[in-house]
Amino acid sequence: MTPARPAARQLRRMRWRLTLLYAAVSALSLVTLLVIAAYSDARSASRGLDAEITGRVQALSRAVWMDEGVLHLEPLSEDELATASEVTAVVQKPSTAVATRWVRPRPTDLLPPADRLNELWAATVREQEPVLRTITAPDGRRLRWGAAPVWNEDDIGAVVLVAVDLTPGERSHTELVAWLSGGCTLLVLASAGAGHLLSGRSMRPSMRALEQQEQFLAEAAHELRTPLATLRLSVESKAGTLDALRLVDHLDRLVGGLLSRARIDSGARALELTPLRLDLLVEQVVDEMPRRGAQVSVRTGPSVVLGDPDLLAQAVRNLVENALRHGASSPVEVSVEDGRVSVRDHGPGIAAAERETIFGDRVTCGRGGDGGRGRIGERGGIGVGLAIVRWVAELHGGRAYVSAVTGPGALVELELPVFIVR
Repeated sequence: MTPARPAARQLRRMRWRLTLLYAAVSALSLVTLLVIAAYSDARSASRGLDAEITGRVQALSRAVWMDEGVLHLEPLSEDELATASEVTAVVQKPSTAVATRWVRPRPTDLLPPADRLNELWAATVREQEPVLRTITAPDGRRLRWGAAPVWNEDDIGAVVLVAVDLTPGERSHTELVAWLSGGCTLLVLASAGAGHLLSGRSMRPSMRALEQQEQFLAEAAHELRTPLATLRLSVESKAGTLDALRLVDHLDRLVGGLLSRARIDSGARALELTPLRLDLLVEQVVDEMPRRGAQVSVRTGPSVVLGDPDLLAQAVRNLVENALRHGASSPVEVSVEDGRVSVRDHGPGIAAAERETIFGDRVTCGRGGDGGRGRIGERGGIGVGLAIVRWVAELHGGRAYVSAVTGPGALVELELPVFIVR
């Protein structure tokens, strides 16, 4: 497995950072909502329970009355509210200690200890209205006690007590928090997965552009290395001056094309589109090119496109040079019609399986049946030349492709949208 390139590793790390950030923000938001929901539920349940206890103890305190110091408890025996609570009791404080006058169920060990009963009595006398306290019972349960006064003319003669077990409500609250926590965990995982997918999708163009750039640089290095090697051999032999000059010109045009592409891709240069005669541009490019002893025929018809003259000239030059390089000194036919530039050679041709790879998907590519084992400067690697052709075509909203032909040779075409003059 090929090790990840530094830039690709950085993008992958950034993707995981974005995923973690997305999950962290989601978790923080959901935990905040969980805390708010749990607090709201606990507060609402507490208020509801306190209101229920207060209403119940007030109703029972009204059912009990005192007449000339005598406490009448008979109505409690028939009141359903007296048995609806965990504990219902009536206490008095004839002396220093509180005494129980009535309690249900009987017997019960859930009554608070003497000191807490005295505290409830004192609080009720002080507030002169129902009071609420939470007291732990001897068996460990937490009971919510409500106390309401029973008036003896202008004094409090007795206090009615009602207790409700807090355990069921606390259990329900705990279950709710558990369900909310589980749901939040699933949502965080789902949001992390969605964030990972979205970050991957958003970075996909960057990854693709990075791969294309690295592939392009690899092809450019290969394309430059080939003429440089030939140039070195020509200079060392001192017998290839013309070949050396031709290679220098080729390198100059190649570097110019690479720089143009780099500047446009980076935004340093704007694409300058202007209406132009494609047929005249092709004729001028072909006339200025060295023929290397090969016959190049041009057949054109009036064709106007909207394009960048320098880039289109570079693309046409690369098309013709590719045909001259791989055409085995056979005649090259160039035609222009309706925004389409067609370049036909009569060399070994291009295998059907390699009609796409010659535009830059592979660094090297053979023509015909040599399996890619071409001689330096003659048939090795098509490389960056046709990659620039396709890039220029796509930049202008067109396309570059290889068409099927009858007989030997290859037909490479550059198709651009026709500009309609109004």
